[in-house]
Amino acid sequence: MALITYLTRIQFDFGAIKLLPDELKLAGIARPLLVTDKGVVAAGIAQRISDAMQPKPLAVFDGTPSNPTEAATKAALTLYREHGCDGLVAVGGGSSMDLAKAVALLATHPGELTQYMAVEGGVARITPKVAPVIAIPTTSGTGSEVGRGAVVILEDGRKLALISPHLIPRLALCDPELTLDLPAKITAGTGMDALAHCVETYLAPSNNPPAEAIALDGAMRVAGYLERAVQDGKDREARWNMMMAAMEGAMAFQKGLGAVHALSHPLGAIQPLNMHHGTLNAVVMPAVLRFNAMINGIGPKYARLKRTMGLDEGTDLADHVTKLNKRIGLPSGLRAMGVTEAMFAQVIPHALKDHTAATNPRPLTAENVEHLLRDAM
Repeated sequence: MALITYLTRIQFDFGAIKLLPDELKLAGIARPLLVTDKGVVAAGIAQRISDAMQPKPLAVFDGTPSNPTEAATKAALTLYREHGCDGLVAVGGGSSMDLAKAVALLATHPGELTQYMAVEGGVARITPKVAPVIAIPTTSGTGSEVGRGAVVILEDGRKLALISPHLIPRLALCDPELTLDLPAKITAGTGMDALAHCVETYLAPSNNPPAEAIALDGAMRVAGYLERAVQDGKDREARWNMMMAAMEGAMAFQKGLGAVHALSHPLGAIQPLNMHHGTLNAVVMPAVLRFNAMINGIGPKYARLKRTMGLDEGTDLADHVTKLNKRIGLPSGLRAMGVTEAMFAQVIPHALKDHTAATNPRPLTAENVEHLLRDAM
């Protein structure tokens, strides 16, 4: 069993869920709320976690939507308060973990969620009082189990991020056993989310060599194991490495992300499409790679990324991602996901304001965001 302390406490290996009783004590959680979604409940995973917990959860909130919303956050918060809970155990993909973080914030901070969003100046308003969260991922993509952010669709329709080191879960309990029955489509979309985190972090212009090293290691693991995990979900080596890659992507993206996420966040807020975040990242990534390749001096980074991923020197990185998407069964473009040109007007302003836009290697304008959207169609 590998105990890693980087950003937060991490327990990582097959069978890690057996450590839950001791870890709940260490986190100071005596009256937990279990936060999950109906798919995780139907798969029997929520019950496995509940059975492993001591103390048992006082209540279970299984209403997490595929993209967490302010309304669902309020519903879970009501349950938390009704049962006098003092912490949360989040089980699922990034949506359940992000929703749990939002509940942990509102349980200890006054007012509405909007005021705590990063683009609303909320970073400074989030204090260490945030309720403790234990995060247990059941997919290998977002890395939210070690992330300092939570992305939520507000009641005004905006998809925005909460960002604070105080939102990092007290424990990331990573058990690849929980991913062995994950369907191929979800494996593919979440795996490309992990790749997007690693690639964007590495290319972000800020100076953070440790984060870049972690991002490169994560990209190497995705390149070596994602297709194996999609083809055979029971491949334990592939599942272990994909969960590690996802965690590394979030460990690294403290450095910053870029235009892939600046586009996918507002695209993901479009209703009623309700598009999967990782799949969106996969679909827009080739366009962003072509766009950023135009910057002077980016060539050596592209070359190192290709070497790390085991690609030939002459490989076009954007073309490689396009072909990879096709091989693992992801959509060919935004149009195939239901996006139309008429939706661009609502996406462009929010992409420019997104917190990830500032760390894209090439500055974003309304004109080139529209270009990126058209290229990704």
